[in-house]
Amino acid sequence: MKQLTTISIYYSIIAQLVERMTVNHDVTGSNPVDGVFSIYRKSREREMTIKQKAYKFRLYPNEEQKQFFAKTFGCSRAIWNMMLADKIKHYEETGETLYNTPAQYKKDFPWLKEVDSLALSNVQLNLQKAYKNFFTSGFGFPNFKKKKHSQSYKTNNQKGSIALDGRFIKLPKLGRVRVKAHRQIEGVIKSATISMTSTAKYYVSILCETEITPLPKTDSSVGIDLGISDFAILSTGKKICNERFLEQLSEKLAEEQKILSRRALAAKKAGRKLSESKNYQKQRVKVARIYEKIANMRRDFLHKLSTYLVKNHDILCIEDLSSKNLMKNRKLAKAIGDVSWSEFVRMLEYKANWYEKQVSKISRWYPSSQLCSDCGFNSGKKPLSVRDWTCENCGSHHDRDINASINILNEGLRLV
Repeated sequence: MKQLTTISIYYSIIAQLVERMTVNHDVTGSNPVDGVFSIYRKSREREMTIKQKAYKFRLYPNEEQKQFFAKTFGCSRAIWNMMLADKIKHYEETGETLYNTPAQYKKDFPWLKEVDSLALSNVQLNLQKAYKNFFTSGFGFPNFKKKKHSQSYKTNNQKGSIALDGRFIKLPKLGRVRVKAHRQIEGVIKSATISMTSTAKYYVSILCETEITPLPKTDSSVGIDLGISDFAILSTGKKICNERFLEQLSEKLAEEQKILSRRALAAKKAGRKLSESKNYQKQRVKVARIYEKIANMRRDFLHKLSTYLVKNHDILCIEDLSSKNLMKNRKLAKAIGDVSWSEFVRMLEYKANWYEKQVSKISRWYPSSQLCSDCGFNSGKKPLSVRDWTCENCGSHHDRDINASINILNEGLRLV
């Protein structure tokens, strides 16, 4: 398909070139070769779209740089809490919203001047957005930030203050920090988010505005039925296995958590704070590494599957599931949390948007498991133990999940 598209572009270029050569060349004396490149550039511009894309790399800061990161994390958290507390107090007293800024706090708290001012400005913008969303969009009220083991702050690129140079990245008010850039970034750098995980690993996420070429059309559509026994069942009949990443490391995780619990009890008996107990902190990192490994395996699986589906299909039909409500079932909550349906759907949506594909969401109340995909007869609700059934109307025998994915496909295409 991609080769056919390229050939059609070349034919269009040749046709326009011939027209120029036969009509304009003798009169104006213009070079027809220049016309070829001009037409080709315009064709490429029409094909590409400007999107925002992030590149995440591992950082290896020295001790001085780690101290600067710790200060910036702390100041960002402090300015958020102070501004939020003042907003709440002002609203309770006057009934009006307080529009405060980080600059108002630097006189009383001079240590705020030691960190990147853009990081504090981004905290202000984030707080304003969260505060506004509470009143206008029905989101929850913003919470006070706690000093946890994972921290982050965001800074902006101003006149080249953020730049990637081989094995180093330049950051505002910090200079060059060692980075492992495993791929080249493309586009204009807009901002960078520096984060520290609970295992004390540092990362930078560089946000760029870049040109993304849409993927070639495949003239293919697919229905996707998300499940637990199998992660996804496609209308093509293919079933994607549920890897059960949490279950793979559950035994090792349970052992390390037992040790962590015993060390917390020992520190309590000795009258020590957990933050001062070295044995507890060492064990906490071990547990955090296991959780980090589970999250990394799950994220890798979701990225590969979502990319595969977007590349091979133009329209992806899927149910609009509410994971939050489904998690209320205590028997299935752990399994549903492990499969991460909502994250998978989020990846499908933004990748489809990048590459000019389409995601069609059908209602969560649509009876995809009750309808016969051949004749449309509704045979009523079925317990989860029923994995295949025969239609009472037409006699067709169905695999429960494949039949549901076909019904999702048909309904999704109807809504397009």
